[in-house]
Amino acid sequence: MSKLFLIPQLTMLFRFPVVCNVALATSIILNLCVNPSLAGDPFRRSEPHKIGDRTEAAFKAIFQQGNYPAAEEYLQKAISDEANEPLAYALKASLAYNNQDLVSLEKYSKKTLEAGQKLIASDPLRGNLYTGVGNFLEGAVILTRKGNVNGVSQALSRLTRVYEYLDKAEAIDANDPELNLIKGYMNLMLAVNLPFISPDQAIEELEQNAAPGYLVDRGIALAYRDLKKYPQALDYVNRALKTTADNPEIYYLKAQILHEKGKKEKSQNLVKDAIANFDKALAKKSQLPASLVKQIEYERNQAKQRLNNL
Repeated sequence: MSKLFLIPQLTMLFRFPVVCNVALATSIILNLCVNPSLAGDPFRRSEPHKIGDRTEAAFKAIFQQGNYPAAEEYLQKAISDEANEPLAYALKASLAYNNQDLVSLEKYSKKTLEAGQKLIASDPLRGNLYTGVGNFLEGAVILTRKGNVNGVSQALSRLTRVYEYLDKAEAIDANDPELNLIKGYMNLMLAVNLPFISPDQAIEELEQNAAPGYLVDRGIALAYRDLKKYPQALDYVNRALKTTADNPEIYYLKAQILHEKGKKEKSQNLVKDAIANFDKALAKKSQLPASLVKQIEYERNQAKQRLNNL
């Protein structure tokens, strides 16, 4: 396990001004002081696996801070210095998807798969996990290129491989938090869209074994939002805000939930609260992808129009 020492990390903060803010610095310092031995693994409190420091920093920049330019900076370093880490490539693929960059999505999906396959020999749990993730990403490439109608059969064959490798990882450690986070998100996505999968079971499994907690809370909030269970969604998004209060995407999620709840209850106060949370998200639009900013602005305008009509 590589160490994340204070001085190099602070040096990096000043090298990349976009991430040089008090909240991120405080988060890093607290992480070091509370548990320095776990730097490099954002998933496990005990028996950490070897995950590079740059990759960990990128993971936290995206999911704790919602700071995509910072994540890009870290990932450039990760791909150079931690070239065998499949999570780095998976994060690059997800950023490419957000940026609608199909060439990069295809490139980094393939690299995720290759790095996962290579990792099986030294870390079979994470190797199988990211071989599954790589297949999942390549399925997304197929659907993006060919569309839902023409690409669905090929994508489904990839999905079969995904669960084949996830099952292999689960056979090694069914309680592993990284495995359960990724598998839990996949199961939630399927559960809210397919009638024969139980959302309650998917939520329970995610909550029991996955980590980090702020992503568990966020995932459950998303699921309850899509299930139109807005009180439960608000409960979990507020839990996520307690630990990721600097992440504009969490305010965006809360705004969506409040807006939908306000529509359902015809409540001006709820819609006003939604607009306030849209504004909190947009206050940090410089650190979000342009496509996401555009979507937040659109939904804020929708909420404003609804408020005027209530």
